Amino acid sequence: MSTELATHAIHCQYFAEPFLVFGNDGLHVDPKSGISRYGPRSYGLTRHPDNVRVGQIGTAETIEKSKAWIESNVNGVMGDEKHPEFPGYQKDRGFFSTLQFDNNWVEQITQSELEEVLWIRSPRDRFTTAVALLEGKLRLLSERDQPPDYVVVGLPDALLQRCKVVDYYDKNLGEVHRDLRRAFKAAAMKYRIPTQLLRQPTMEGRDRDNPSKIAWNFFTGLYFKAGGIPWGPTGLSPSTCYVGISFYRPLGSLFSQMQTSLVQAFDEHGEGIVLRGHDVEWDPSKQDSRSPHLNEEQAHKLIDLVLDRYQQEMKQSPRRVVVHKTSQYWPAEREGFQAALRKRVNRYDLLSVEPQSAVRLITQSKYPPLRGTRFFIGNQDFIYTTGFISELGEFHSLHVPSPLRISDHVGQDTPRVELLREILILSKMNWNSAHLGGLLPITVRFARLVGDILREVPPDREPLPQFKFYI
Repeated sequence: MSTELATHAIHCQYFAEPFLVFGNDGLHVDPKSGISRYGPRSYGLTRHPDNVRVGQIGTAETIEKSKAWIESNVNGVMGDEKHPEFPGYQKDRGFFSTLQFDNNWVEQITQSELEEVLWIRSPRDRFTTAVALLEGKLRLLSERDQPPDYVVVGLPDALLQRCKVVDYYDKNLGEVHRDLRRAFKAAAMKYRIPTQLLRQPTMEGRDRDNPSKIAWNFFTGLYFKAGGIPWGPTGLSPSTCYVGISFYRPLGSLFSQMQTSLVQAFDEHGEGIVLRGHDVEWDPSKQDSRSPHLNEEQAHKLIDLVLDRYQQEMKQSPRRVVVHKTSQYWPAEREGFQAALRKRVNRYDLLSVEPQSAVRLITQSKYPPLRGTRFFIGNQDFIYTTGFISELGEFHSLHVPSPLRISDHVGQDTPRVELLREILILSKMNWNSAHLGGLLPITVRFARLVGDILREVPPDREPLPQFKFYI
């Protein structure tokens, strides 16, 4: 702990685990227990997918094995002391939905097509050919009279081993690193069909993770990608837009001083959109921070971009805006953000939500601090979004948890207690898994994952705003 912090008394406060809302307005703190008892949030609503048309891409072997694995899990998976039972994906339980398979929604990778890819000597050419092969199969599925709602890509071991990643030099880009999943996800956006890559170890039961945990995560993601809402938050302020701002680098080392702003915006129901912002020149060697910062004009334009697109996608304008960023707000950023927000909304708050490990609480028990513990030292505020979950009597990590630090707060339109409680709620809004919560709020949690895929989307192609195409 720094000398400055050590001279102040520590004040603590505890926030009870936030409830989530499920089918028929049922409430529970845990996603798995809530879905098991009440069904998903959109069950009984127009958003609920009663039936999901499942498409498949893969070799004859992986198509057969992936379908068999899915069908063996839809009936439910036994749990154990640490992993709750998965109730299944059936009409009468679990997600209250069914999966439909049909040969018309299958595109097979033939052995000659696979061998043609694997025999390519150049790693770069082999990688781009593999992506093109998968994309071509998805394109064919998208052109069916009735295309599938969701596509499972059964990746054969040989393809993944030879094409998972590639590093090469390009005269226009410099040193380039690419990843098969990211490249395919970016290409798949053109066809507007959500996808899931499934590895052979998973479909063959060789995955080291617990089977019920795998099933929970797989089918929660499937339900969301098919258009459903697994659960909703409680306690978020109505008509509020929660915004996360981060940055990512374009492909290639020659653009190491270029950053592109990335915005993720959510409403009080957990519905989110992804936006690619403006390019930002940033050279850490010439600045006082490694984290990129916006000038006043860029910050103003970014807020205008968010609120304009939010209005288009959500069909409403927010009355309140909360902005999350993992670095502090420089004076020019503050001026730009505030000038734009004052014109559009009545209330706003800018928060710096920073992961750190320098300051922790040490308990006298064998358990780590409770998730939901807030403590402040002087003007420094911390909150544990991971830790021991008292409502469940469980600790979900193998590592000693560290609290988030709120190192900056601009606006002051909302009590700090309410802002911290919102962060705790937003840490539970990851619909890509059934985990209870994570370190970061969803506003900034997906920043790296989304940025990695946006890096593969050409500048002249507008990326899709829906999160289901990135996970």
